[in-house]
Amino acid sequence: MPRISEARILIMATDGFEQSELEVPLKELRDKGAIVDVASPGGEPITGWDNKNWGARVEATTDIADVSAEEYDCLVLPGGQINPDILRTKPDAVRLVKDFVETGRIVAAICHGPWLLIEADVVKGREMTSYPSIRTDLVNAGAAWVDQEIAISNGIITSRNPGDLPAFVAKIVEEVEEGRHSRRAA
Repeated sequence: MPRISEARILIMATDGFEQSELEVPLKELRDKGAIVDVASPGGEPITGWDNKNWGARVEATTDIADVSAEEYDCLVLPGGQINPDILRTKPDAVRLVKDFVETGRIVAAICHGPWLLIEADVVKGREMTSYPSIRTDLVNAGAAWVDQEIAISNGIITSRNPGDLPAFVAKIVEEVEEGRHSRRAA
């Protein structure tokens, strides 16, 4: 079981990520000593969405296509409507989500981030939460949707919105320190 200060965490995003849903986990997990990388398509800098307008840019440290789940303990998927909608059309991003799930690594998705879990076909039979507008998408994909700040299903963490970030980050730390989870793909 790795301590959070020894963990390697990957945040995967592209333009249009919800600003706080990337920046808060990035800062807080780094402050706890974790090595946190940001992967984007092409390894390019990405721009967030903040209060109904474009937000700040974040430098990526790697290209999604170059990442292997084997290198990390946890994958974090920020929301925002634009970000996961674009990423779910990228085969490398969907493959990476599947690889994290299949190898028992922690996966944490917030807001619209669970769209990537749906695309990777890993939600069936799992308790999950999300931003309310994608509830039907999760239910139609086979998840048991709940309206609470955190839903956890064998190391797969989901959360609803930026207001849930304190609980979301705390659960990431707890699950990473618990270690890998033996699980079925979905």
